[in-house]
Amino acid sequence: MKKYLSLLLVFCFGISLFGQSVSEKKADLLFEKKSFVKAAEMYEKIKENQNVLEHLGDCYYYNSQMKEAAGIYSKLFAAYKTNLNKEVYFKYAQSLYGISDAKQADSIMSEYTGTRINSPEFFANTNSNSYYKYDLQPMDANNSNGDFGVSFYGKQLVFASSRNLNAPKFNWNEKPFLDLYVADVTEKGLMYNVKPFSKEINTDTHESSATFSADGKIMYFNRTNSKKVEVGKESIASIKIYKAEYLDGKWTNISVLPFCSDSYSTEHPFLSSDGQKLYFASDMPGSVGSFDIYVVDIHADSTFGLPQNLGNTINTIHREQFPSLNNLGSILYFSSDGHQGMGGLDVFSSELVGGVFEKPLNLGERINSNLDDFAFVVDETKNSGYLSSNRTNGDQLYHFTRTAIQKNYIIEGIVRDKKTKELLSGSLVSLYDSSDLLIAQMEVDSDAYYVFNTAPFSKYRVEATRDFYVPHSEIFTTNEEGKLRYNIELFMEHYDDVEETISKGQDGKIQIVLENIYFDLDKWNIKADAARILNGLYELLIKYPKMEIEMGAHTDSRASASYNLTLSKKRAAATLDYLVKKGINKQRLRSKGYGESEPLISCVGNKKCTEAEHAMNRRCEFVILK
Repeated sequence: MKKYLSLLLVFCFGISLFGQSVSEKKADLLFEKKSFVKAAEMYEKIKENQNVLEHLGDCYYYNSQMKEAAGIYSKLFAAYKTNLNKEVYFKYAQSLYGISDAKQADSIMSEYTGTRINSPEFFANTNSNSYYKYDLQPMDANNSNGDFGVSFYGKQLVFASSRNLNAPKFNWNEKPFLDLYVADVTEKGLMYNVKPFSKEINTDTHESSATFSADGKIMYFNRTNSKKVEVGKESIASIKIYKAEYLDGKWTNISVLPFCSDSYSTEHPFLSSDGQKLYFASDMPGSVGSFDIYVVDIHADSTFGLPQNLGNTINTIHREQFPSLNNLGSILYFSSDGHQGMGGLDVFSSELVGGVFEKPLNLGERINSNLDDFAFVVDETKNSGYLSSNRTNGDQLYHFTRTAIQKNYIIEGIVRDKKTKELLSGSLVSLYDSSDLLIAQMEVDSDAYYVFNTAPFSKYRVEATRDFYVPHSEIFTTNEEGKLRYNIELFMEHYDDVEETISKGQDGKIQIVLENIYFDLDKWNIKADAARILNGLYELLIKYPKMEIEMGAHTDSRASASYNLTLSKKRAAATLDYLVKKGINKQRLRSKGYGESEPLISCVGNKKCTEAEHAMNRRCEFVILK
């Protein structure tokens, strides 16, 4: 239900209507109007092609019918994978998470992100870093009315619902338009005495996401435009935030906020407890992705400042929505499908430290499911709150209580290139104890973020390694106060940044540029000059104990190709043996004979090489493998 309140997507079709069947044209028109239920019914009857499969999968995806979406996307990938936009990969992966096929979902998501996604490892880290144990229960187990978005309203609660069966139907999902409702709640978190909130607020379009001032006299809420406007090539009905005041027993002075627009949406307002800041989600110009979290100051004269995007730490290229704060305003909660999670929207928390929100943490498997979990609000004084989720039977409201678990002391940070400051995804980060024994290890994802559990009053070493980089480590001791977070930013240097003898070739290989090792004609023994050069390579391998190299031997062309290939293999092996005898682990070395296949100087055809030129072709080259 909340998807149609937040997704205002521009659909770009690469397939012309020319040559399509009449029914396919009609289905596409329904799809463009976001009548996804009716469009799906029509697509199901049409002969399958890329356009039909992609749109049909999207129809199911946007209505959270993940089993159906995954099945259609599977057909689409089997027939048209090489022609697909990358965002289809994202939707397919999310559909697979939605049917609990995490293994296949990880595979598709890894292709989408270009980094390794490992859900079991992520779940283990998330669960080990949780601060609370949650007891979650539905507030109305028999409800299928599409309830979501609870807000505190004195001793009552207010939420959005499509339970008004007399309301007009929404084309997106063929369900009634949303209204706001008010309800009492038992001590166990069950709703009763549910009634429409206010006839001054509810209209024939959507209302949702209410938030109230501490005294209950000011509210902000969402309302969708009753008419669509043209934005680019698409006709949209944007979502706006409205303000209302409670005067003389009714809600009045209902007005749209000044930073709202017909050309983009502002949604999911949340008012800070002091009434001075309003958090919300928007896809306004300047957003990082689909929807971002913003904050705007509310001045003493009730005017508003300029909305501020919370930045890349919080926001991703995908959806960040449903912000809320704890009572103290020190922790931001929000939902996202852009940060790694269990599937669909997950709830995250971010602590405000020094005026900056820190790296978001997933709240874990008890709060989050493989489908959408959102609109999390908590009362810190009671350690209880509410959550919306479509994990079973559509959008439903859940009540939770939480208990603090033993505090986890952690170290966290990111891995960057020292020179470019680029995030180094794929780096392996390891944690060692005071005896330098390995106790934990993880490969960082696209955000290059690592986190490990630690203990207070303990000494550790954290090390980052990555192919073609100098390993870097830091030693730290958790302080006497039992610090919960210890941030270490690991900067790694590329080998060619710190060693003059290492460079990146035109072929992309990382080479160790030493004097050539030359061999006598038909010989493979290591001469004195070659030993001197190899001793320099030995020192480099000792300096970087994780470096692995290939020794490639080459010959001249004055014998048969098969003879030269055999001779080059013997020369490469002799070079390897020399280093092994000096104490280098054989597992770090590879030898390969190239024969005459890669000469430095061509001696074929009319080109007659001198003895010196033939000698230059008899060489050994060194390439760093990792």
